[in-house]
Amino acid sequence: MGRFYFGDDMFNIIMQASPATGPNPMVNVIFIALLFFVFYFFIIRPQNKRLKAHKELLASITRGDVIVTNGGLIGKVKKVTDDELTVDFSGQDIKVVRGMVADVRGRTVPANDTAKPSKKK
Repeated sequence: MGRFYFGDDMFNIIMQASPATGPNPMVNVIFIALLFFVFYFFIIRPQNKRLKAHKELLASITRGDVIVTNGGLIGKVKKVTDDELTVDFSGQDIKVVRGMVADVRGRTVPANDTAKPSKKK
């Protein structure tokens, strides 16, 4: 009685109870594709939009604009070159690299002298 023996019948029952194949590999491929699309639409795409808008903002800086630097300094642009801006910070003219501008607060709008005056009755 000290010995327990699994006969051939017991072995066949155990083998029938276990699945013969694993899960469908297409389920894994679909899951990875779904995960990629979620990351793309919620993380990558919005970041690219913000980056593109910031590049357009930096390219549109003109003389007279009030800017905010990444360091939090607020000043008025006096001179614009390709990659540098000369900015007036309370009477001090300081050169700032264009890429270090965080925001443009006050934008100067040129006067529209060519528009025809509207006649209201």
